[in-house]
Amino acid sequence: MPPDLARDVWRRLDTVARAAFPAALTALGLLLFAVPLGLPEQAALAPAFLFASVYFWTLFRPAAMALPLVFVLGMFADLLGSGPLGLDVILLLLVAALARRWRRLLVRQSFLVVWLAFSALAAAAIALSVALTALLSLTWLPLTPALMEVGFAIGFYPLLAVLLTRAHRRLAAAEV
Repeated sequence: MPPDLARDVWRRLDTVARAAFPAALTALGLLLFAVPLGLPEQAALAPAFLFASVYFWTLFRPAAMALPLVFVLGMFADLLGSGPLGLDVILLLLVAALARRWRRLLVRQSFLVVWLAFSALAAAAIALSVALTALLSLTWLPLTPALMEVGFAIGFYPLLAVLLTRAHRRLAAAEV
């Protein structure tokens, strides 16, 4: 293979890998939380990670978190989880759509504003999840697990945002 062709192939592979990184990292995180690691309240961490990851990447790398990809991630989460099939798809698409709508405003704001917006969005998504699950099962669900999920999502976002920001900056630096 000529050197120019080999360099072009590696450059294209690098571009594809950088574009796929956010979705691959999110899917890998979902798999990690699906494996029984013995973490306390591990089941409540999966939606926190999923919402935070989709929200972050939709804000800061929207091309890498396109809505069809969010749909696939939601289906993957539904297949790994124990909730009704399609629920994570609906919730993730809502999170991504709202993050896209607010993107221009939020990317220029401080971390605190971005975090508060995520907190409100995560709380609303989890409340909708509980309401739809209760409606589908025709029974009242206890609120304690939902409140724990909201707490984990809000508390988990700053740590995840630090890690994802570093990854985002390295991806951006590699593109130059």
